[in-house]
Amino acid sequence: MVAVERIRRQQILREAEGYLDLIGLFEEEEWVPSAPIRKRLAQRSLDMLDRLAERHSPGPQTHLLRGQALRAAERYAEAIEPLQAAVAADPSMIEAWLALGWCFKRSGRLDCAIESLKEALAADPEQGIVHYNLSCYWSLAGKVALALHHLSQALALDAVFRARAEREPDFDPIRNDPGFQSLTSAVV
Repeated sequence: MVAVERIRRQQILREAEGYLDLIGLFEEEEWVPSAPIRKRLAQRSLDMLDRLAERHSPGPQTHLLRGQALRAAERYAEAIEPLQAAVAADPSMIEAWLALGWCFKRSGRLDCAIESLKEALAADPEQGIVHYNLSCYWSLAGKVALALHHLSQALALDAVFRARAEREPDFDPIRNDPGFQSLTSAVV
């Protein structure tokens, strides 16, 4: 019976994750689903996770999925609690730290978003996406030197962030800074 329950738990987690994957898949193809579609898929994921919660205590992956589903549904403030539970259970979950920062930022708590990404860097300082997002948040906070430092780190880890930075609105406060222009200009 224990094996059957474990298998059922995995099936529910996979189904919940599948709904979120559909949202992400379309975004990667540059076709962003409309808010009602995103919210409907996110709600289906939450419904699956609710079914799981009736039988099992949630683990880090369940907390992460719940937080990601709430984030996809644009319920950022609600997403913070399960994402905090995910990183408390497993501080190496970089995806959870990133989502937590995202939700804090969109909940008007930029200071907490920055702290979340600083924690993510403590867990893994070689994640270019963490440096990139942290540079965005420092830019919004008006901390040019810190923004440029983390953007430089992101670019050193993965040059793909150069093109992103050129069109990222979070860098608008520092876009005319010579340091930013130097980092983002293409080398010929």
